[in-house]
Amino acid sequence: MNIPADLKYTKTHEWVRVEADGSITLGITDTAQDMLGDLVFVGDAKVGDALKAGDPACVVESVKAASDVYMPVDGTITAFNDALEAAPESLNSDPYGAWLLKITPAAGADLGALLDAAGYEAAVKAA
Repeated sequence: MNIPADLKYTKTHEWVRVEADGSITLGITDTAQDMLGDLVFVGDAKVGDALKAGDPACVVESVKAASDVYMPVDGTITAFNDALEAAPESLNSDPYGAWLLKITPAAGADLGALLDAAGYEAAVKAA
């Protein structure tokens, strides 16, 4: 199980990197891409949408299933990784390098609710 210690995580298998400017980069974990299998579509993100933590932010589809990717905190989607439209399989080969969304957190967004690597690993093992 590959769980980089420098990232934060959600129980729904998203990884979160807080950037120096306070923005957030969001992707799916190695565990998520492994559970989904070969990814064939990534999309349905709407740049400019202001969403609440837990709201669906975009969709990833594999040969097995479709799955929503959820907002980790309240915020606004500022970018979608358009390269994934042509090459969704890059999430399988490099889940921590192939980001999905850039997010500007809302004022007062609760980053403290995110899991560290040990907390995420424990949540995966308990599931």
